This record gives sequence, structure tokens and C-alpha cells, in this order.
Amino acid sequence: MKKLIFVAIILLNLNTKIIASEISGFAVITDGDTIKIINKRIRLYGIDAPERNQKCIKNSKEYSCGTAATIALTKKINKNRVKCLVQKNKDRYNRHIGVCFVENEDINKWMVRNGYAIAYRQYSKDYISDEEHAKANKLGLWSGIFLKPKKWRKLN
Repeated sequence: MKKLIFVAIILLNLNTKIIASEISGFAVITDGDTIKIINKRIRLYGIDAPERNQKCIKNSKEYSCGTAATIALTKKINKNRVKCLVQKNKDRYNRHIGVCFVENEDINKWMVRNGYAIAYRQYSKDYISDEEHAKANKLGLWSGIFLKPKKWRKLN
């Protein structure tokens, strides 16, 4: 029964997106919103993390928020097996798009809820409440000043 509820939650979490398959194994972290499992690149669905070279400001000092997001994801996964439920379609960079889990915890949600990524509203509304939580509690990115990753990419 728990598995059925878990699967139902995942299906609802992906909105109307079609789950094509599951990819699981040990992940190599590319950046704050992309991982690789068995040479398959996976873009974390519904979130946008700062780019690797992106800088932000905290306590009037510049810091590498892209690196901070990557480190946070690396520590969260902590060499554990990752399971990703991926969509049928891939993104424009030929990456799978999925919701990924470590020990049944949604790591996409965790990244946003802790302020290491923002909800990627252009593609999903699923993590907006998690972003609001991070913002209200001044967690991660929300503890300082930053450009949204999409805007930063456009300018750089």
C-alpha cells in the first residue's frame, strides 16, 4: 500500500508529464540541477539552480552560489543510490528530465526548500511552496542577493 501511495504522489508531482522510465544507480553531480547516472544525464525537473560560474552576494560579500548549489547536492546525495523517474521527452540538451530520490526523499524539492535552487515556474508549479518556504526563512540564495539563473544565463 505504501508503494502505491508513493507512486501516486510521484505521478501527481510530475503534473501531466508522462513518466517513461526509471533510472537508478550512483550519481555523478554535474551541477546544482543536473546529475549523471550510468552515463545518462538527468536534469532535475521543475527546479533551476545557479550556474557553476554564477556569483551571488551574501553579507555584502560575493560568493560562488553555483558552486554552493553543486556542493549541497553532492552532500545530500552523499554517495547513496539515486532513483530518478524520468519523462519520455528530453530537454534541448538531450538530457533526461526527472524527479530524483535518495532514500525516498525528493531531492528536487530538497534543493528548492533549502534555497539552493528556485522553482522553475516556466516548466512546473510543483516547487513554488518550497521556494516560498526558503525565501521566508532566508535560506541559501534567499539569505542574500542573486540573479535568477535563467536571467544570469541570458546575460552571460
